[in-house]
Amino acid sequence: MTPHTPQLPPQAVLFDMDGTLVDTERLWWEAVEQVAGRPLTEADQPEVLGRPVEHTADWLGAATGRSAQDLAADLHREFADRVRTGIVPRPGALDLLAALAAAGVPTALVTASPRAVADVVLDALGAAWFAASVTADDTPRTKPAPDPYLAACRALGVEPTACVAVEDTETGVASAEAAGCAVLAVPSLAPIGAAPGRTVRESLAGVTVEELGRMVTPELRVMSWNLWLGGIMVDDHRAKQLKVILESGADVVGLQETAGTAAQELAEALGWHHHRAGENLGVLSRHPITARLGDPDVGFYGAAGVRVAVAPGREVDVWTAHLHYTPYGPYESAFDGLPAAELVAHEGVRLTQMRDTLRRIAESSADGVPVVLVGDFNCPSHLDWPDVVWPVTKAAEEAGFADSYREAHPDPAAAPGHTWSPIHAVHEDGSGRPEPQDRIDYVLHRGLTVRDARTLVTGSPRPWPDVADNDWPSDHAAVVTTFAPTPR
Repeated sequence: MTPHTPQLPPQAVLFDMDGTLVDTERLWWEAVEQVAGRPLTEADQPEVLGRPVEHTADWLGAATGRSAQDLAADLHREFADRVRTGIVPRPGALDLLAALAAAGVPTALVTASPRAVADVVLDALGAAWFAASVTADDTPRTKPAPDPYLAACRALGVEPTACVAVEDTETGVASAEAAGCAVLAVPSLAPIGAAPGRTVRESLAGVTVEELGRMVTPELRVMSWNLWLGGIMVDDHRAKQLKVILESGADVVGLQETAGTAAQELAEALGWHHHRAGENLGVLSRHPITARLGDPDVGFYGAAGVRVAVAPGREVDVWTAHLHYTPYGPYESAFDGLPAAELVAHEGVRLTQMRDTLRRIAESSADGVPVVLVGDFNCPSHLDWPDVVWPVTKAAEEAGFADSYREAHPDPAAAPGHTWSPIHAVHEDGSGRPEPQDRIDYVLHRGLTVRDARTLVTGSPRPWPDVADNDWPSDHAAVVTTFAPTPR
């Protein structure tokens, strides 16, 4: 099996022009000095670097009393004259453009310079490199507003969150990040600090398409799966588990009932990272695990988590939980006819376990790091039963967790999302009573955006006890949620 999914390139790469692709920041600086009639200092940088001509003209006009319109014309003329005679590609710029073209990754030029100046640079650099160009003349607002980068993404038909913007100034970085792009910052005249979702390099020399792909926050697909005593009830269970995980497209899998060794064995076969907690819980991750959270020796019931680096500067905490299975509320409702108040009162053990889980999550959480909590809670959701406020899922909601499946499928009648049980149509006591079908496995989250959520069962599992040949090696359905990057 392939150990890792190949790194996908970004949907597009969006290049600033001045100081990023070509060494024009120096030329612009010189043009402003000429028009200002004095040397510029570091204090002048915020009004000059990355700014449109009109902004700098207004600034000079306020200081000199001259007409901003006349100053803008002078700045245009001085800068264009220097561009025609002094344009120099930045180190690595042409190599990176060639590599992106070879990889089929579209590019756009996004500049705060006017169209007249941009066209001079495009002619010198090679307009064929770019599928689109956006200048100060093309949007109502220019940098640091997000408009130019949003316009470039619309022109290319791509999502900003799937693109990398390459910038050399704080003003340009602010524009790209406001649009939701990942940023490769290559400072020219003024330093740029590191930040989540931002990579800072000294130059474009040596930058690869693969590296740019790693800068884009990917979709994160998280799966919760109870392996059913490690899978031993089904023949060839380990191979079948691997097949399910690969075909699900999951990036992170929170496991329950691992029988101790399943997380490690699956991770080794996949070439993934893993965390084993006690004899029952585990997490598999395609992405690097940067921290292990909770008690590594947790008992059969409880929770454990990991911190996963899904992209440079962007991490997500993923916890897996397994709560006690008795007393089981759907049985007490369907078989014993207990009223809502008694059903809620009998949730004490699971509620205590959930509160302990939420406490551990709170103790390990970091500012700005989203959290995903998955697991077999062995209880229904208050979002599904109109007359029972099931306290376990309610406690998670009160702690700020949203139910990804119900976000994607708000109507429980139209999309019940049952996870218990694909192999139990009737109760296993031999009475012939129908087994209550319910949603007891979850992917909850705090701080992400849900793109899709679904339950997963492959094949047509035969009912208990004739399960040895089933392709589906569990007695639960899995839950798989795809999270999209949340715009900053």
